[in-house]
Amino acid sequence: MIEEAAKAIKEADFLLITAGAGMGVDSGLPDFRGVEGFWRAYPVAKRLGLRFEELANPRWFDEDPSLAWAFYGHRLHLYRDTTPHEGFSKLLDIAKSKKDYFVFTSNVDGQFQKAGYSNRKIYEVHGSIHYLQCTTPCSDDIWSAKDVRIDIDEERFLAKEPLPRCKRCGRIARPNILMFGDWAWVDRRAAQQQEYFESFLNRAYGNLAIIEFGAGTAVPTVRLMGERIAKNFKAPLIRVNPREPEGADISLAMGAKEAILEIAKKIDYV
Repeated sequence: MIEEAAKAIKEADFLLITAGAGMGVDSGLPDFRGVEGFWRAYPVAKRLGLRFEELANPRWFDEDPSLAWAFYGHRLHLYRDTTPHEGFSKLLDIAKSKKDYFVFTSNVDGQFQKAGYSNRKIYEVHGSIHYLQCTTPCSDDIWSAKDVRIDIDEERFLAKEPLPRCKRCGRIARPNILMFGDWAWVDRRAAQQQEYFESFLNRAYGNLAIIEFGAGTAVPTVRLMGERIAKNFKAPLIRVNPREPEGADISLAMGAKEAILEIAKKIDYV
């Protein structure tokens, strides 16, 4: 199957990379798979009886902003401190050999940008933790979180003051991420990325290959997008997933890093 994947990618002029949380597992990032996986990463959530979907909810920025920012602040620093695994750069080498490439991801960690992928070639459909917005929101402003540092009381898992605040109105700020039950997400940045994505698809029609990494069925945004584009474009869909690889033209029951390195080896020989 690796040979088939390498052949499909080599024959295509355009490459669409789609990625879920499994893409970052080989870099040491948690994928929050299932409630037990989430609770292992955040024991305080287990103590509070909160699942990922319940804690990743904008209501906490109103009800308990110190808890909300402990969770998102911890993730912000984790993603900043993480080095993307070797597969990211190998995949970028492959992508750059094409007429064009694009990344469609539900990840909010900014790992593709950190690995050198162009900002104009990434659609972060759920937003990014590296940008902030007002919780209200009082405007559609989005600003960088690069200077934000969250000091966390690890024992109580509460963020200490001062917490990030809106530059306009002074209310608590929040990450520019689409959360569960979220009616206040400012999607201006994502809308611009979507325009770039649609422009890419218009150019790629007719000779596109799609490779998907670590996108599960629990939140199927990435899987469904890839499947729809594969059907409409008559493009081969390569699905890399160690647990749920089924449902694609080429299924690889592997982790992202291993699959990329194996495909990269084969591409020169097919």
